[in-house]
Amino acid sequence: MWNFSVQHAVHIINRLPSPLLNLKCPYELLYKKPPSLVHLKVFGCLSYATTLQAHRTKFDSRARKAIFLGFKDGTKGYILYDLSSHDIFVSRNVVFYETYFPLRHSQPVHNASDFSKPLPSNSILDDPVSHTHNSLPLPVMFEPDSTSPSSVNIEPDRTISSPASSSHTPLSSSSHDRPNLAPPPYHDNLRRSTRTITRPGYLEDYHCYSVTGSVNNNISHPNYPLSSVLSYDNCVPEYKSFCCSISAIIEPKTFSQASKLDCWRKAMDAELLALDENKTWSVVDLPHGKTPIGCKWVYKIKYHANGSIERYKARLVAKGYTQMEGIDYFDTFSPVAKITTVRFLLALASIKGWDLEQLDVNNAFLHGDLNEEVYMSLPPGYSSAIGSNKVCRLHKSLYGLKQASRQWYSKLSSALISFGYKQSVSDHSLYIKSTDSEFTALLVYVDDIVLAGNSSKEIQAVKHFLDQKFKIKDLGKLRYFLGFEIARSPKGIFVNQRKYTLELLQDTGFLATKPSNIPFNPTTKLSSTDGAPLKDPSSYRRLIGRLLYLTNTRPDISFSVQHLSQFVSKPLIPHYTAATRILKYLKSAPANGLFFPVSSSLKLTGYADSDWARCPDTRKSITGYCVFIGSSLISWKSKKQNTVSRSSTEAEYRALASLTCEIQWLQYLFQDFKMKFSNPASVFCDSRSAIYLAHNPAFHERSKHIEIDCHVIREKIQSQLIHLLPIPSNSQIADMFTKPLHFPAFFDLLSKLNLCSIHSPT
Repeated sequence: MWNFSVQHAVHIINRLPSPLLNLKCPYELLYKKPPSLVHLKVFGCLSYATTLQAHRTKFDSRARKAIFLGFKDGTKGYILYDLSSHDIFVSRNVVFYETYFPLRHSQPVHNASDFSKPLPSNSILDDPVSHTHNSLPLPVMFEPDSTSPSSVNIEPDRTISSPASSSHTPLSSSSHDRPNLAPPPYHDNLRRSTRTITRPGYLEDYHCYSVTGSVNNNISHPNYPLSSVLSYDNCVPEYKSFCCSISAIIEPKTFSQASKLDCWRKAMDAELLALDENKTWSVVDLPHGKTPIGCKWVYKIKYHANGSIERYKARLVAKGYTQMEGIDYFDTFSPVAKITTVRFLLALASIKGWDLEQLDVNNAFLHGDLNEEVYMSLPPGYSSAIGSNKVCRLHKSLYGLKQASRQWYSKLSSALISFGYKQSVSDHSLYIKSTDSEFTALLVYVDDIVLAGNSSKEIQAVKHFLDQKFKIKDLGKLRYFLGFEIARSPKGIFVNQRKYTLELLQDTGFLATKPSNIPFNPTTKLSSTDGAPLKDPSSYRRLIGRLLYLTNTRPDISFSVQHLSQFVSKPLIPHYTAATRILKYLKSAPANGLFFPVSSSLKLTGYADSDWARCPDTRKSITGYCVFIGSSLISWKSKKQNTVSRSSTEAEYRALASLTCEIQWLQYLFQDFKMKFSNPASVFCDSRSAIYLAHNPAFHERSKHIEIDCHVIREKIQSQLIHLLPIPSNSQIADMFTKPLHFPAFFDLLSKLNLCSIHSPT
């Protein structure tokens, strides 16, 4: 901020009379007229800039809270610093409070570890302003002296320094929420107000308040508060504490943000120390003709099963997207756990009563050996005293490198096989070890590992083996995996993405929106040509990408997201409008998820359907299917078919073929888990002509053009893998994966998917 303060001082000096100029100011001598002082404002004062109606929605604030930094040359506008977005902008319509200075006094920053403990039931309700959950402070008004150390050499005993000196501690996030930040001194003779302090109604939209108990009924509520669709009253205290903890703390996105907090500086020091002990690199001069790749810090908070913070993890990641194939990398493929396998494992664990535990491998990618010659720039925040041309010559694989995951996977796989585990053929990230009475399964997703089995002794044995081999963090009972929140009770296992959904709604500005009861309007017809193009297509792509990951536990939005994903290359305004309808639907039930009951059977049941010529641009049909283990939904798909079908029978036949392949793969998983597969699996289809075509290969004239691989369904019927059964169209569950439905039909089919929410208000 120094440059703005200097410019403001110069602006004032040019308008002050000087004895050297015969009590005239420089401005008057230059322009031959006295300056106007009406526009002058106090530097650093609180201000509110009006947001134009065209740039805001009905739920957005009408003004931006900012501080005054100066005047814009050549424009009748003020330079302002936004206290919320930390942006610097120019505005003409501004209201100033020249006695309030938000950044006048520095205050200690709350350590992020303060939020790791469960909040008392009334701690938020007592003072809604002072209890904020933003762990990232505002930037300080004045930077430290340039001679203060900001970086150190890369040595084993190094430490990372804060960008601000101790005398200029950044403001805490709670210090800028109150209009009056410089109150007058308190005097004993001042009358104390007897009015009851209540929380502002607009704060009801913030998720942190929904974790606590009941809310004062006298407080005005917004039209669509989050508490009307989300409640924690049905949760046990331990799980409520877990939900509160993972929702409270915000992970930093950049090095400048993280370096202001001591907990993250220690995490970065620990990461560099581990890299040094592992001999990951050596600092050398950059050879001629070589180009180093960049690197960045990625920050993540690891939690215990009870919701308390296990550790702050800072990971140094190489910018592998700048690598060149054939020069500094070759083979890159490495498998990760399929999400269907994760759901399959959770369903079996619920039915069989297996223990579920989780562990994390410390610096997993650093265990892989690097065969190629790769150079990397020095980590952000650190510098070498040897010279500016120094780089890191990598000897071990590092996160972000193209080949890093492959090297780690090869090393972990070899270790597990040597310990007696057998790699699954169906999913190479699944490892099985079984005897006559004991069974243990190990599922790997990069460095996150899930253990399941009926032998706690074997689970502890493999933990000890992996700790000796790689050094692990035992995270206890499985509670949070790949963004899935997992709750277990005597009735079964519940899986959802509540935190992910709430963050999505908050980031897109739909946390206080009016809920919708269906994700897609059946009367809406979308095409790739009708509508005006979006000004920012990347925002649409980001939204669809985040919604796609949400479909891992939300099959109810699968068709809607699939339908909108085909427009990501050239999105139009109607496409974005339809995507916002999904967000409004998510607001109606942000904590919906899958339930795997204990009482479920091991019988496989499938439903297949199609919507003929659904796409108006290509006239291709939509395939939809879902598969249950007993009453547990474990697999589903909504996808446009690869070719145009000549009839609805052909489209249904192709959908049956896709479902048959999925059931065949699930049978292989049953065999890997040493489970007896109950042949045949029941497959329901609402097209009798497709069923007849599957049973009778004599209909050659109408099916001779269909690809040979689609006829696999006939072979599997003969081998008793599946048994086709007719079903009425209004009872076809897979119908919701092929087309948008009106609310009565949508709700009826949704109830059959076994989706529920333990956070529904009672």
